[in-house]
Amino acid sequence: MTLTPSTRASLLLRLRDSQDRDAWAEFVNIYEQTIYRLLRHNGLQDADAREVLQELFLIVNRNIERFEYDREKGTFRGWLRRVSRNLVINWLKHRDRRLTPRGGSDMQSMLDMIPSDGPESTQFDREFHRAVFHRAAELVRAEFHSETWQAFWETGVLGISPADTAKKLGMSVGAVRVAKCRVLARLRVAVTELEAIQ
Repeated sequence: MTLTPSTRASLLLRLRDSQDRDAWAEFVNIYEQTIYRLLRHNGLQDADAREVLQELFLIVNRNIERFEYDREKGTFRGWLRRVSRNLVINWLKHRDRRLTPRGGSDMQSMLDMIPSDGPESTQFDREFHRAVFHRAAELVRAEFHSETWQAFWETGVLGISPADTAKKLGMSVGAVRVAKCRVLARLRVAVTELEAIQ
């Protein structure tokens, strides 16, 4: 599978076509795990988090046609954070379900833990960047020989020294460093393309 360049505007425009399976698959691949982990972190159980996540995707599907990208008014990611937060608040209020968040059972403390647009949203951004990296790695991996990818993964992700990686893979230290640089350069491009969906 090759990475198709998607600018922020092009993917958002493509999402307006609910039949564009590739655009929706890309959107879900980027955001599903990010939002799911945040919902779980904020006290929702697995089934409840999946229910809220599905509601979120339905809302995006219904409202994407009206979304106008204007960086000065806010990013798509910021809009998605607000919608996610409001969904959880509505879910807690209207479903009459009481969850026990870390630190007590007071509903207000639960709502306070949900990321908003302020500094609290750093966790959402961190999860987003993690999901983007994993998606980019998934897309880019097929472009490299397995030894090249393994050299990058061991040195760049696992933190194993180039010398130990070279010995393990039967490569020179220089070849390991070149492999790491080549994969990192391609990953940077892939991550930039995916992060353009803000």
